[in-house]
Amino acid sequence: MSPTTANSPDPQDNSQEAQPTAYGSVQAVIERLRASLPAEILVTDRTSLRTYECDGLLHYRVIPALVVLARDAEHVRTAVAACAAERVPFVARGSGTGLSGGALPHADGVLIVTSQLREIRSVSPEDQRAVVDPGVINLQVSEAARPLGYYFAPDPSSQQICSVGGNVAENSGGAHCLKYGFTTTHVLAVDLVTPEGEQVTLGTTAPDAPGYDLLGAVVGSEGTLGVATSVTVRLTRTPEDVRTLLAGFRSVEDAGAATSAIIGSGIVPAAIEMMDALAIEAAEAAVSCGYPAGAGAVLVVEVDGPTEEVEQEFALIEEHCRANGSFEQRVAVDDAERAAVWRGRKSAFAAVGRISPDYIVQDGVIPRTALSQVLRRIEELSAERGVRVANVFHAGDGNLHPLVLFDDSVEGQGEQAEEVSGAILDLCLEHGGSITGEHGVGSDKAKHMPKMFTATDLDTQQMVRCAFDPAGIANPGKVYPTPRLCGERPGRRAEPHPAQAAGLAEVF
Repeated sequence: MSPTTANSPDPQDNSQEAQPTAYGSVQAVIERLRASLPAEILVTDRTSLRTYECDGLLHYRVIPALVVLARDAEHVRTAVAACAAERVPFVARGSGTGLSGGALPHADGVLIVTSQLREIRSVSPEDQRAVVDPGVINLQVSEAARPLGYYFAPDPSSQQICSVGGNVAENSGGAHCLKYGFTTTHVLAVDLVTPEGEQVTLGTTAPDAPGYDLLGAVVGSEGTLGVATSVTVRLTRTPEDVRTLLAGFRSVEDAGAATSAIIGSGIVPAAIEMMDALAIEAAEAAVSCGYPAGAGAVLVVEVDGPTEEVEQEFALIEEHCRANGSFEQRVAVDDAERAAVWRGRKSAFAAVGRISPDYIVQDGVIPRTALSQVLRRIEELSAERGVRVANVFHAGDGNLHPLVLFDDSVEGQGEQAEEVSGAILDLCLEHGGSITGEHGVGSDKAKHMPKMFTATDLDTQQMVRCAFDPAGIANPGKVYPTPRLCGERPGRRAEPHPAQAAGLAEVF
């Protein structure tokens, strides 16, 4: 499957062609910005523009008409305001590590890059918060807060390179979200440039602010409601004690049973991560992590908190693993060993490149109790289609990350991998799950949204989007399979939304 470009769209992907055609002139935006922004932050030559044609999802590629390498919040506001004035689409991009095509550019639009907005404005341990620019790297927040006894809890596998702004856009999770929650739990306020070019602040540091939770709407909105220029994050106190266990099992079924036993006993570990044999093979090839030889699956289980509580829970976890077939267990005795245990898991996505030239990372969610059934069906799909699938996932909350392997140089393999990837998402929905847990919908999964939501559900969500972005210029083509409600700008659909007809909602 050749990468999708602006000139050769994927026939199954309507993220570009489904858009209304009444956009304004991007050349007019370029002329406006040349008059108001430094020339060196405006990228227009095609060779340089190719650098930004995709994010971490390499299968869809679009070359933008203009890239703005913003250096401060005013640059962002100026760029968005110019797009609003000319009715030209724009897309925000942080570090470009997203795995759903959320930062895929628009061919006739502007890509606003925030990676140079990277100052940590303040760290206030007494208030348990920090104020950071959107381009600040996730791990840098913890590094700044750690000497003061705090850290930033969201920890995606890409935390060494992903940005806080991207975490906000995708509502990122990570290995420890089982106990500590997703990004939305750790964001107190966001300075936002709306799609109409207005600078606003959403959220507050007050413990229980009145009014609608607009901040909650923005976190996880994938750049469709505006561009963050500052983020106030909640800091978490460093736990007194941390214990990490690596347990080897003969099968994923045994590892899944151990996971259910641990959670069923009332223990909520900081993390329970699972990798199957193919994922272990990839990690060994990449980082020589030394996981148990012959394992069909491994669990990485971590508990943290007061020492006495940690000791009690850890002993029970070891018992549950042994009772469910763990043939080898290793306990990290210090930070160096803990880092070694986590190295294999954290490197898993990139490591797959050692055993396959190409792969698709998916992000479905299922009830934890359905793990064995779904993993068995994925194995059957893999055998039926002749496509290898490596499984890496957050076992504690059922967030799957199957990696569908293929060789794009072999005709038909890319399309086959796409079919298997889509079938896995269908499996998640069949078992009462979701098409995404933390990677977002983006361009990749927009076509699956009608399988998860009714038309009325989608219309209701789109009403929120239109309230922020009536012109439909903020990251168009993402999340929703068609423009819906906002329709051919500037109008909306003639008939009332069902909630309006029932007197339950008002359009204003």
